[in-house]
Amino acid sequence: MTIRTIDPKEVATAEVYALMSGAVAPRPIAFASTLNAAGDVNLSPFSFFNMFSSNPPVVVFSPLSRIRDNSSKHTLENVLETREVVVNIANYAMVEQMSLASTEYDRGINEFIKSGLTPEASTLVKPPRVQEAPVAMECKVTDIIRLGTEGGAGNLVVCEVLLLHVNENVLDEAGKIDPYKLDAVARMGGDYYTRANGDSIFELPKPIRNKGMGIDQLPEFIRNSNLLTGNNLARLANTEKAPTAAEVEAFQSDPLVSYTISKYKSEPAKLQYELEVLAKKLLEDKQVEQAWKVLLLSQRN
Repeated sequence: MTIRTIDPKEVATAEVYALMSGAVAPRPIAFASTLNAAGDVNLSPFSFFNMFSSNPPVVVFSPLSRIRDNSSKHTLENVLETREVVVNIANYAMVEQMSLASTEYDRGINEFIKSGLTPEASTLVKPPRVQEAPVAMECKVTDIIRLGTEGGAGNLVVCEVLLLHVNENVLDEAGKIDPYKLDAVARMGGDYYTRANGDSIFELPKPIRNKGMGIDQLPEFIRNSNLLTGNNLARLANTEKAPTAAEVEAFQSDPLVSYTISKYKSEPAKLQYELEVLAKKLLEDKQVEQAWKVLLLSQRN
């Protein structure tokens, strides 16, 4: 493996931006609607964005100064003047319109009109929210932190969320946002985006629900497996303890395990391999306890 090492001070800012935005991905997108002091509307997406607190609820996004001439984005100018913003969340149904709104129109041009999106009056702030957005957050700007003085420098816009507007169509029965219904989009590097739907969404049990034993506590034959991946090992290691000997012994009666043992009992190396293949499949099907038992059985036969 060959590693290329880059010193940001020795390459052009545009190259640093391209490398970092390609590597730090996918990034959620703040589709920010603002007003200037004269009341002109601006709507623009920013992928340097995330949530940083829930009490108080805070989101932060960062308009960069333009690399080519160090000029400021209209959104930054507007929040400096008015200290209000609506952070809309864009989804796949509106991604092309969101991208169109990122065009560098002249100051005073209304991107709602250019993109064909619908302005909806906000409740507590003056900028309108995007009616089509599945989620919109009315915010007051509590701080703006400049990270540099040259072109490409970020400006952290710290926003306290005053109200959330959530389209009920993206909620599940428990009132939580269903990622499949949200159908969110995120920025990659260059012209690339990603869509959070279909096979790209997966569940992973959080370690906070139990105190996993850790990979260092796995049996050596499991740690040294040529078949199990790091992800496979971590899923095993997220359990607090291995099954008991009695539980492992009882699992030999499982039809698929019994068939595999019977078929390869005269070929120990082949049997161990087939049981590891089975364990790997069980892990990928989230049947961790069964995978543990199969792996431990592989050392008994």
